[in-house]
Amino acid sequence: MDARLPADLLRAVLQRLPPIDLARSACVCRAWHAVASDRAVLEAAFCAPWGVRRVVGEPATQAFWRAASLGRFALSHAVRRGDNVPGVALKYSVQVTDIKRFNNMMSDHGIYSRERLLIPISNPEILLGSTCYIEMDHNAKREVAVFYPEGRPSGKTESLANIASAERQSRRILESVRRSLHVDDETAAYYLSVSEGDPRAAMMEYSEDLRWEQQRSGR
Repeated sequence: MDARLPADLLRAVLQRLPPIDLARSACVCRAWHAVASDRAVLEAAFCAPWGVRRVVGEPATQAFWRAASLGRFALSHAVRRGDNVPGVALKYSVQVTDIKRFNNMMSDHGIYSRERLLIPISNPEILLGSTCYIEMDHNAKREVAVFYPEGRPSGKTESLANIASAERQSRRILESVRRSLHVDDETAAYYLSVSEGDPRAAMMEYSEDLRWEQQRSGR
């Protein structure tokens, strides 16, 4: 089928797909996989639902691009003297519990050991026309596309050690899911992407699909 479509037309079609459908299209054939895995195509599909202008940086794995939910984005709030979690929540019109969950904080006191908080996006319009930066936040233990409302601080880059650590962690999770499901890397990465990186949810999603396939074949 891909032979009937010029490469530029195939790219134009695939980059208009939602990320989840783009991931599925990568399984059709080698030609489709090459286009669907292209960095520019992945970024376009990831940005389109929220009107983001650009995403800078490379994620630890391509599975990052396949779940373009609002939870993949965050505002960066630089913690200042006198800040507290309820005050920050009020400033950005979000729930205290959402900030604590998003930042992997057991209590409000966790703010005092951090230089910044990731703020979950409550209003998608904030992202319109924005530039976001893919970063692994090791306090929050999550990789997100970060928007800096006041501009990104100059020289703000991830260290090679942090990048390597993030890649190792992502690889361990991928290997764990792959072994548990007895599938290949691509399939494991797909189910991790649709479950936003949650291994347990990925396995449940796979079990549901497998059950559905078995029911169809039994008819």
